[in-house]
Amino acid sequence: MFEAFFQYSFLQNAFISGILIGLIAPFIGVFLIVRRQSLIADALSHITLSGVAAGLLLSQRVPLFSDWNPIYFGTAFSVGGAFVMDKLRQVYRYYQELAIPIILSTGIALGVVLLSLANGFNVDLFGYLFGSLLSVTDGDLIRVVLISLIVFAVVFLFYKELLFLSFDEEGARLSGVSRRLVNVTFSVLVALVISVSMQVVGILLVSALITLPVATALQLASSFRQTFIYSVLFGEVSVISGLIIAYQFNLASGGTIVLVAVVLLLLVLFVKKVKRI
Repeated sequence: MFEAFFQYSFLQNAFISGILIGLIAPFIGVFLIVRRQSLIADALSHITLSGVAAGLLLSQRVPLFSDWNPIYFGTAFSVGGAFVMDKLRQVYRYYQELAIPIILSTGIALGVVLLSLANGFNVDLFGYLFGSLLSVTDGDLIRVVLISLIVFAVVFLFYKELLFLSFDEEGARLSGVSRRLVNVTFSVLVALVISVSMQVVGILLVSALITLPVATALQLASSFRQTFIYSVLFGEVSVISGLIIAYQFNLASGGTIVLVAVVLLLLVLFVKKVKRI
């Protein structure tokens, strides 16, 4: 079984991509959850679905786009959604959380309409929705590597600002931190992570990989640094175990990875409860 991951290039691509995604998804998920903005990942994932649907539709109707990968459209929509979300936060200054359901509902509605125009569901779309081991190409792997490097570089450069804004946004503003720049940059990072994660985890499940390992880590960590370490650890265990199980039993990789993450969370909660007794 394990030899197959070193024999077939598509499994190697999925495995390496999964390891990187298991690293960067919880990495940004820590900041999202600490800032109580975990639903941003859901909103942007649905906008990504609209982009993929638009790509499928254009590939059917416009010869110019017949060879274009729908993932590029998904990435563009996701990043665009991040900028629109920031603009909505400015419009609803005292009700900024409204930006999330507006983007989420728009993403669902637009996606459904575009999918109906693109002749509904097909095998390719199922892979985008729930993840597929077979769909990760060499080009996709390169894209995952590049975006992973971007995520690490940006978080390294803005770590102090992100940390300050996560725990004391008003204090950060008074200290001269460019709140809008950091918030927009971070939202774009979330959008990029979602776009590269869709083929392994699936658009509809990527937000779970961003949040579940962090939720598990919070049950064990006693500091912000430990939360980072445990989140990445649980993320990697979820991805690697999920990919192996999905390949062995011919299951959807995204659903399997998320179920492993859920099991890990339940095990940690159970162990903590037993210790209290």
